[in-house]
Amino acid sequence: MSEAGAPVGGLLVLVDPVARRLDGESVRIAKDVLSAGAAAKICLPSSQEEFARALARRGHRQPVIVGDDRALARTVALLHRERGLGEGAVALVPVGPAGSLALARSLGVPESAVAAARAVLDGSARMCDLLVDDSDGVVLGALRIPPLRGPERGVPRPAGPSVWSAYRSLVRTLVRPVAAAGGHHRLRVEADGVLLADVDQPVADVSVRTRGDGEPAEVAVRTGGGFGGSTVTARAKAVTVSGADFRYRADGAMTGPVRRRTWTLRPGAWTLTLPR
Repeated sequence: MSEAGAPVGGLLVLVDPVARRLDGESVRIAKDVLSAGAAAKICLPSSQEEFARALARRGHRQPVIVGDDRALARTVALLHRERGLGEGAVALVPVGPAGSLALARSLGVPESAVAAARAVLDGSARMCDLLVDDSDGVVLGALRIPPLRGPERGVPRPAGPSVWSAYRSLVRTLVRPVAAAGGHHRLRVEADGVLLADVDQPVADVSVRTRGDGEPAEVAVRTGGGFGGSTVTARAKAVTVSGADFRYRADGAMTGPVRRRTWTLRPGAWTLTLPR
């Protein structure tokens, strides 16, 4: 960072297509503030593919994302895959509905476009933790395996009854009575090799959250249901979940189904520009 706060190579301002459609005024404000305070190259990609190509051609410019949590998570994932997270800080100007900016708030990014853009120019870089899975996916904040509900348990129900649909329903009941019973998963959950839950007990949901200070991630497994349920917690650097097919929500985006996934904590793997 230079004395004024802006990077020596200038800024690469990447405006997420969704942000441009939803809130053009906030996007305009962000562009004006950033362009007035630093040498800024403004990119307006029309698709995620164009977004990725522009990021790959950033040179020595600092990436500044104008968009929501998914845009930030996508950027960090792209940089991780090209092994570019160590090159410098990433910055975010949050633009989007309040529900799409929970991650940004938890990381300490200012909520207003003006304040966030000023933080890009005058702020400082803070090291942040990352969860990396065995398929090279990343989680910036939290992941959760939510309870099974409705169509998530299997094939959607047909519009009308028939002998064939009744037969299929019977087969599903006989073959998978345990996995879907009561909306619970049958999963094996291990935290640093310590068994927190196994397939012989119903698991309601699983959550893993980075602490942001380099310490082991927080793991919570809720088992059982109703008044008989309980929650097991742990701190771990690696979490493995296996068993019946499950989906998980990482930084707000649903992924899966998968049968096994291991997430490993990488402390201080990326940096984010925040207010001083």
